[in-house]
Order: sequence, then C-alpha cells, then structure tokens
Amino acid sequence: MNQSMHANPSLFRRLAEGLVFGSRPLVLLVFAVLTVAMLYFASQLRVDAGFKKQIPLQHEYMQTFLDYEREFGGANRVLVALMAREGSIDSQAFYTKLYHVTQAVMAIDEVDDARVRSLFTPNVRFVEVVEDGFAGGNVIPDTFTPYVDGFVASEEDFATIRANIVKANILGRLVAKDWTGAMVWAELVPEDAVEKLDYQKVAAQLEAIRQQYEDEHHSVHIIGFAKVVGDIADGARSVVAFFGVTVAITFLLLMAYTRSARHAALGIVAALTAVIWTLGSLRLLGFGIDPMNILTPFLIFAIGVSHGVQMINAWISERLFGSEIIDASQAGTGLDAYAAARAAFAKLLLPGSVALASDVVGFLTILLIPIQIIRELAITASVGVALIILTNLILLPILLSYIDFAKPALAREKALKRIGRRDHYWRLLTRLSEPGPALATIVVAVSLGVFGFVHGQKMQVGDSEAGVPELRPEARFNQDAAKIADHFALGIDSITVIAEARPDACTLSYPAMELIDRFAWHLYNVEGVQQVISLPQAAKIVNAGWNDGSIRWRVLPRDPDTLRVATQGFETDSGLLNADCSAIPVTAFLTDHKAETITRVVRAVKEFREANQAWYPGTNLRVELAERALEEGDAFESHQVNLRLATGNAGVMAATNERVSAAQYPMMGLVYLAVIVLCLLAYRSPKATLAIVLPLVIVSLLANALMASMNIGLKVNTLPVAALGVGIGVDYAIYIYSRMKEFLDQGLGLSEAYFRALKLTGTAVLFTGLTLAAGVGTWIFSELKFQADMGVLLSFFFLMNMIGAIVLLPALLRWLLRGQEAVAGNR
Repeated sequence: MNQSMHANPSLFRRLAEGLVFGSRPLVLLVFAVLTVAMLYFASQLRVDAGFKKQIPLQHEYMQTFLDYEREFGGANRVLVALMAREGSIDSQAFYTKLYHVTQAVMAIDEVDDARVRSLFTPNVRFVEVVEDGFAGGNVIPDTFTPYVDGFVASEEDFATIRANIVKANILGRLVAKDWTGAMVWAELVPEDAVEKLDYQKVAAQLEAIRQQYEDEHHSVHIIGFAKVVGDIADGARSVVAFFGVTVAITFLLLMAYTRSARHAALGIVAALTAVIWTLGSLRLLGFGIDPMNILTPFLIFAIGVSHGVQMINAWISERLFGSEIIDASQAGTGLDAYAAARAAFAKLLLPGSVALASDVVGFLTILLIPIQIIRELAITASVGVALIILTNLILLPILLSYIDFAKPALAREKALKRIGRRDHYWRLLTRLSEPGPALATIVVAVSLGVFGFVHGQKMQVGDSEAGVPELRPEARFNQDAAKIADHFALGIDSITVIAEARPDACTLSYPAMELIDRFAWHLYNVEGVQQVISLPQAAKIVNAGWNDGSIRWRVLPRDPDTLRVATQGFETDSGLLNADCSAIPVTAFLTDHKAETITRVVRAVKEFREANQAWYPGTNLRVELAERALEEGDAFESHQVNLRLATGNAGVMAATNERVSAAQYPMMGLVYLAVIVLCLLAYRSPKATLAIVLPLVIVSLLANALMASMNIGLKVNTLPVAALGVGIGVDYAIYIYSRMKEFLDQGLGLSEAYFRALKLTGTAVLFTGLTLAAGVGTWIFSELKFQADMGVLLSFFFLMNMIGAIVLLPALLRWLLRGQEAVAGNR
C-alpha cells in the first residue's frame, strides 16, 4: 500500500472509501443524471441584460434617479442621427427620411412616445417676438409634408425651417452645428413599467432602422445603452467560438503533458461538467446570462482544469510507481487504477479543498459591491467553484479509477526515462531558496511591488477613454458616438441635477430661480461641459421677448407676476419642470464620460451647493415643502433649494465610480483576510501563511500598474478580476507549499524540501499556469475590447502568480523560517 496513504489521517481513508469509492457506480449514475438535468436547464438560459442591474440603486445619486425617473426620464436614452453624406439637410429626400426614421423610432414598443424629440414631433417648437408679443409653432410647419406623394419642397420651405430651427435654439442639439444632420431623441420606458425590457430586441429594431434608411446619400448613427447591450451581445456570441478554442488548446496541452489522450479527456470532461452545472444552476436560481458576465464560464473551466491537472498528476504517479517518487530508484511496482485513484484523492483532498475554498470566499467578497450585475457574477463564480469541489475531487478520481493506460508497462517505462530529465532546471530554481539568492529575490520582488504601487496610483476609477470601453475603438457604436460628438454640441453623455424647491417655485420664488440660474452658469464654466439647459435660462429668453427682444431684458424678473408670465408657457413635456414646478432639472451635456470629466463636474456641483446652502442630505425637500405649504397656506414662504445629484448616464457613472472606489480596498482586504484565515486553519503557521500571501499582494499591485498603462479603468466589469486573480492565484502557492510541508515535517531542510516539491508538482504548476494563460490569451482577438482586456489581465495573473509561487514563496520561507527547519540538506 502507498506509504503516503498510511501517513494521511484515517478520516481521509474513511471518507474516500465510504463516501466516494464505496459506491462508485451509484456516484457516477448520480453525476450523470444531474449533468443531463443541468444541461437541460442550461439550454434554457437566455441573455439577461438590464440597465438597473449595472447601477448601485442604494447610492444617493441613484435615489434621485429613481425618484424622478418617471417625471424626467432616466439615463436610458437612445439617440438616432440621420446625416447627409454630402451637402446639408436642405433636401426633400433628407426630410422624408427623417420623418420615417422618427416614426420608426416611435413605433418601438419600449420607447416612451411622449419623450421622443425630433423636428417632426409636436414638442419641438419655436417662439419668436412679433409686433403684438409672441408667436410660435412647430419647427416643421404643418404644410411641409415631404413624405406625401406629389409634394414638392421649395427653397422658401427650407429657408423657413432653417429660421425656425434657429428660433427654437435647437441648433447643435436636434440639428447638427454644420447643418449636415438631424437627431431623434428617445427615452425607453422605465424598466419597472414593463414586465421585461428586452434590450436586445430594441437594439435589433434600431439596427433595422439603420439598414432600412441608410443609403449612398444618407448615413444613420445610433448610440444609447440599448445599442451598447445589443452590440456587446452580438460580440458575445463569438465567446462560444473562443470557448471552443480554449477547450481545444487545453486538451492538446493536457494530452502532451499526460502523454495520454484518454486522461486528458477526463480532465476536460470534469471541468466541462462543472461549467454545465454552473449554467444550469444559474437557470434554477432565476438568473439569466448577462453579456458582461459571459466570461464567467471560462473562469470556471480554467479553475477546473487547474485542479484537475493536480489530480491527474497524482494519479499517474500512484498508478505507475505506487507513490510520488523523486528518482527512479524509489519506483515501486505501482498500484492498480482503483487504488491509485483513492491515494490521489486522499492526498489532494486537503490542499484542493483549501485552494477551492479560498476561491469561493474570494468570489463571495465581491458581494460587498451593491450592484446587481457584480453580485450575479459573485454568485455564479462561487457556485461554479463550489461545484468544482465535487467534479474535480470526487468525479475525476472516480473516472480515473475506471480508465487505465492502454499499455501500463510502456507508460511506466517512458515515465522512468523522464524522471530526472528536468532535475537540472529544478536545481537551478532551488538555489533561489538559499540565503543569498533568496534575499536578492525578495529585494527584487519588493522593488516590483513598490513600482506597482506607485504606478498603480495612475489607474482611474471609471472609464479612462472616450467611447464605450467594452467595445473596440473601431466598433460601429464608437464610430457613431464620435460622429455625433463631432457634428452636434451634445451627445448621450449628460448629468442632470434636480433642484427641489417649494411648489410653484418658478413663479413664486425669485431667490430660488436665481440660485438655480447661477448654478447653471457655474456648471457651464466647468471644463468638460458643452452645454447646460435649465428653466431659468429659457425664462430669461422669454422675458426678453416680452420686451422687444432686448438683450438688456434677458434676466429673471423679480416680480412674481412677471416671473409667471416668463415661465407659464413651458409644459412638463419640455423636460424643464415637473407638474407643480417643485422640481427643476439642470442638465449639463459633457464632452465625454471619462472618469476625470465626471469627477470634475460632480466636484463642482458639491462645491456650489455647499457654498450656497443648497444641500439637504437624506431628505426630499420637495415633499417637505409641499406639506408645509398645505399647512401654512398663503402665509407659506420659503426660498430653499436642494440640489440633488444626479440622473443622466454620467450621473449613473458617477454613482457607480464612487461605489467601486469605496468597495475596492474593503473587498480586497476581505479577499486577503479569507485567504489568510484558510491558510492558518490548514497549516497552523503564520509565517507560512505570510509567505503564501505576500506574492499575491505584489502581483495585485503590479496588475494595477498594468491597468494604468493600458488605460483600463477600475469599473464594474474589471474590479471583480482583482478578486478573481487573488482567489485563483493562491492555488499555485498552496499546492507547492503543501508538498514542501510534507518533506519539512519529515525533517528535510528547506532547499531539499523545495527541490522535491518541484519534482513532484512543479511541472504541473508550470503547465497549469502556461495552459490557462494560453487559453485566455486567445481573447485578445475578440471583437469585445473588455474581453480582450480581461484576457490580458487574467493571463498576467495566471503567469505572475505562478512565478510568485515558484520563485518568491521559497525565498520568503527561507528568511521567515530561519532556525525552524532541519539542518540536513541545507548546507
């Protein structure tokens, strides 16, 4: 019987024999039935994208977003721009297409018709000063019907429309600054107003509009969250191909490592079983698969292969030699396949369980971030890794017990020839565990850690580039966004601050309106703000109109009656006020949604409201003032204003960035705490635990520097990678230290223990790191930029954590365990 098995506690033997190997056919039948069932549930998974899934709904800004979503719309806007490839919009063909595009956008069920704005919608009007006061009407006269057969537009018609566009002050907003295009704005209905808002369906309908109305003379450009989801979902379909490539590469490398196609296939089967169970569990938990979480199955597969390699490696040693041997002279006759599987199971149950438990706890810490999409990722990854405990530590050894080498004697002969072939390299690495080289290694590692810390400070929280970073710069969406930004004075990037005040503040409170006006001017002068729209600005234009259009009268009237005249013409569908004028939005359109731009604007808002006593945290001032107005009646008078951040897509990003920034260090702290606790429980050695954890810390710091150098911001879909990197990376160190500890406990010196650990598990660790890095490295060719970025980051984590475990771990142990290891073999 294998000597190592006798050294294991009897608990492992009883567990292996009684629970796992006592009823192998029954266990395999249970696995087979569950796999078929999970495959069925997995086939029912659907892409489940949601706007609110990606935002921290409990954040202060998002409470404002939810309070006013129905009144002013949210951040879920779609912009469709029709552009003339040559010339201007002054053609009948252009206006005909614009009319049909407007109708097509309104025909989408998920679009809120009341919030659609276009030259052809009745809520886009102009006002002008005439001899008798004011005159106004639709920008497109009712008599202008280019879409009706027989109508022929004249130059006078185009001149009239141009004049109306200028009077309506929509040049740069609904009409391009250079008169080369026009825009259709649309808001999607709130997600809680419909049973299910299908973003992919909306994206497909928008793309159909492009296909129908784009021709050699006109181009259509579409931006908005729904279109982003659609483009990402389209790109995510290529993930299936990448998954197949990853499986194929892994199988070929695993076959080269094990010298056996059947055993390589077993490792793949066990990992794929975990993936199938994970996807089936998602369906049972009521989740869909979000495009942003489409990479999670890759991680489950990678972790499953990582631990499967260790199990296969241990089984081969037990099967061919009866134990894991250091040189050929120790080779026994070998165990049969069943006994070898039991021995491998007993040997790897503790380190495998500790490593996988570390992964699970690491993923669970991501739940700290109160954003649904991140929590779904945490649950998915945690369930998947927990299932790997079953598939790799139970299913795989049972499968190994049934599958033997085709020619065991030949396999043993070849394995004996390979023993000692890599000793030269292992001896070179072993020198790093000697005092001098170990100290030099530690100094280099600390220097790299300092470098990573310093340069990691440049990593931004949020987007670091214009456009949608999840897509490549050449993606159609990013090209559309750039086109719209070039020709219009605003785009989809906006932040709206809601000014809460007393009821009818726009007619009864000049001080409140004056403060809101000053605030709008303050925002307009912030770098990165293109344009600001607010009710006081519009009211000043109207007031000037009532006074012959004189620029001297472009001011807010102090008299309540005159103020009422200046504001009473604005309806709620203008988006400038609510029904009783107790909430007045101030919308700033930004040049981009880079983190630095959003941070600068948010800081300016906070500075203004604190300097002007316009901030009442934790309250809805509008409701309180309304209640007081009812109680006090005509005697009520209040000029308080509460400037609440924020709606608009930039407001959502500001809340998300703040939440991610606040969660970054607590989350990583808990990840490391979980790893430390599990290592302490497993090995009962604070110094050994420190040696395992320190390489992970250095790699995390270097990863931050890498993200900064690649302009990858820390955001919803990159923050979890840091926790995943730590959880997966600790596996290497745990497997190597577990083997070293076996030999240290036998009285061997550290260098000799390290050498033997390398001989037994070094090849498996190197193979795992390189294979996983090669698998995710293929992602750099993905259509999705965020998948390519994740491929680079995960490859970095896999390789650097592997190097840290092989090189830095023994160096740290040399200086942390001085005087504690046996003297033999160290001199």
